[in-house]
Amino acid sequence: MKRRQFIAQTSLLGAAMWGQPFNFSRQIDSNEIDRLVAKSFGIDTHNHVDVPFLASEFVGQSYDLAGELKRSGLGTICLTFSVDRPLLKNPGEAYDRFNTSMQEIDQLLQVNQISRALSLADIHSARKNNRQVVIQSVEGAHFLEGKLERLALAYQRGLRHLGLLHDNDASPSLGDVYTNPVVFQGLSTFGKEVIRESNRLGILIDMTHGSDQAIDHALEISTRPILISHTGLNTQLGNNPTMAQMMKPRLIRKEQAQKIAQAGGVIGVWKHLTDSPKIYVENIRHMVDAVGIDHVCLGTDSKLATATGANAKPSRTGEVSNGIWENQSKGFYFEVIETMLKSGFSETEMMKIGSENYLRVFEKATSK
Repeated sequence: MKRRQFIAQTSLLGAAMWGQPFNFSRQIDSNEIDRLVAKSFGIDTHNHVDVPFLASEFVGQSYDLAGELKRSGLGTICLTFSVDRPLLKNPGEAYDRFNTSMQEIDQLLQVNQISRALSLADIHSARKNNRQVVIQSVEGAHFLEGKLERLALAYQRGLRHLGLLHDNDASPSLGDVYTNPVVFQGLSTFGKEVIRESNRLGILIDMTHGSDQAIDHALEISTRPILISHTGLNTQLGNNPTMAQMMKPRLIRKEQAQKIAQAGGVIGVWKHLTDSPKIYVENIRHMVDAVGIDHVCLGTDSKLATATGANAKPSRTGEVSNGIWENQSKGFYFEVIETMLKSGFSETEMMKIGSENYLRVFEKATSK
């Protein structure tokens, strides 16, 4: 589709959706909410379950992933961790952190009787049999440390969703991060190699944290659609000017979002800069207006299950998925579906945003 046609069609769609009736104060039948939650099999495409980098600190901790997943109403999450905080100092440290985290997540999943989905067929099977699954994700390919062959090893361990970049630079560098000074005018040579190898293996590339030029390079190189798992439009700044100032470099321009959509990709809307489910759903609607209903998903950048135990660190306000908003009375996805109903989204539209859009790019990225 030509760019002018694409923009015209998404603009018409947005106008049509805004014309639908909505009433945020009206009551919704709880049975209808439950039906739509179950049918749409919601996916949070960026959800953290942090584990410690020291194996000794993991002992004695517990994570109620199964319970919190059920409470949320989500069908699955892209279970994400990163290795670049605190700052990496020594060669091999990133890979050690990656392996420790994967081993601890293995144990976490085993205790919670949850498996990793390695393909779309695994997700369909879980949905059919009412089983819980996660999609393994890592935020930042720092663990590669210039060794491309490690990507295949990570794939064998169950990695299917790769956030190429994160806050801190990798060694060697993978490309320009949107909050850091420009060095490569996009991706580095190694960053481009990682995308090509991910395409070959069947790993979905997530270009969140990439500069506009880095995303442009990924769109040029990748033979599969890419994902931006967690962001918002840079016009939706919320009600906290201090937070808006901090987050604005992490938000996406409409024109850049449309490039991703034109290439068949999907953009996840996060919970930041939202004070309520109403504002969150309004941000989803604005993204739909910009790129079209087939290119939006959920990507909260929250934490579904936090650790309990002697070594566990307390969570910050608004960080936990099932308690993002003040006075939240329902699990995350139950709140979202109820608010989308009040906002005038149709069942078909909720199905697409809830899971179908992400699963389309997941299938295209992971199929051989």
